[in-house]
This record gives sequence, structure tokens and C-alpha cells, in this order.
Amino acid sequence: MLKHSMKRYLPFAIVATVAFVAVGSGITLYRAKRLPALTVSKDVALDRSGAAIHVRGPTDAPVTLEEFGDFQCPPCGRLAGAISQMEQDYHPHLRVIFRDFPLAVHQHAHEAALAAEAAGLQGNFWEMHDLLYREQSAWSTAPDAQLLFERYAGVIGLDVARFKKDMESEQVKARVAADQRHGTSLGVTSTPAIFINGQPLTPSALNPSGLRAAIDAAIKSRPTG
Repeated sequence: MLKHSMKRYLPFAIVATVAFVAVGSGITLYRAKRLPALTVSKDVALDRSGAAIHVRGPTDAPVTLEEFGDFQCPPCGRLAGAISQMEQDYHPHLRVIFRDFPLAVHQHAHEAALAAEAAGLQGNFWEMHDLLYREQSAWSTAPDAQLLFERYAGVIGLDVARFKKDMESEQVKARVAADQRHGTSLGVTSTPAIFINGQPLTPSALNPSGLRAAIDAAIKSRPTG
């Protein structure tokens, strides 16, 4: 009788065990899937040197906010949502450019920049950009950040096998290095570093109210008529 009861409930026990493991390993993936989507543009423009840059917003916007960011930088993460909101609030007067500037002090920052650029090769740079900042607290402390990046790639609909290959490609590494060289040439040493119409903001302005004040001033300074 006992053996019969054990056989009867064994399938349920196996299912429960598998479900428990799946829940444990999929928490981060669920958190990523439930995040609300931001307004996304896949625009890629060229800078004055002819290099491709990641842009959101109208190309003829009178104000350009250019950020040199590190995906593992907490202040960058805190500003990401505010900048996204400003893109909506100031549309069509604002466009945003993002450049990679991973800092050596952050363990996974360079890897995260490679992940964003690899996603960009499939037309999803901004989706990965937004997700990396939203999930910063998860992957920044993860023992294997690469595994999470691959899960994020799946969440936003990328070909994960290609994503993994692209992360290791010289093309992606060169893209990150080019952004860093450009930032260094402009005097960038820390993140976030933000320029409004080519003019660097002081550290005291690197907050939502400071950014809005700088954008407002740039709009008012534009000639009319």
C-alpha cells in the first residue's frame, strides 16, 4: 500500500521540485520581463568624424544632450529614468546621444558596454541600454553577469547565439574603445559626463532639476524666426 502511494505521488513531487528550481533561476528573468517598456527609437546617426552614434529623438532637435555613461555607475543609473522622461517632456526639442565610457573601477562595466553594443548590432541598443540600467542592482553584484546579459538578450528578442558571438567581436570592442577615446579627448574622466549642445555640465548640474534648467536655457538661447 505504501509503495503504491509513493508511486502515485512521485510525479507530483518531481514536478514540484523542477518548478522550485525554475522559479529560483528565473527570478531575474521575470523581473526583466515585467519592466514597462520605454519609448524606443532605433535611430543611428553619424557624428562629425563619420562614426555611428546612438541617438534618440529628432535629428533636427535644437538641443542635444550627449551623455558619456557607465552602465554600472549608480549615479548614471539614477539619471537614466529622468533623462528618458525628459525625452518625452521636451519632444521634439531634445535629442539624446549615448556614448560608452565604462570605468575600470566597476567590475562588470566594460562587459555591460559590450552587451549594449552587441544588442545594437541587432537594432536593439536602446532596449538593452534601458534594461541594463533598470536591472543595474541585479547584474552589478552577480557572480556571473554574462549569464544575466544573455537572459536580457532573450527577453528583448535577440538572437542569443549571435549576441554572445558579437559580444566577443572586434567590431564591438572597437566601438566601445572609440567612445572612450572620444570622451577622453573631451576631458571626460568620470561618469555621468553630460554635454548640452557641446557644453559640459558641472557636477552640481548632474541631477534632474539641473538638467532641466540646462535644457530650458539652451532652448531659450536658440534664435527664433
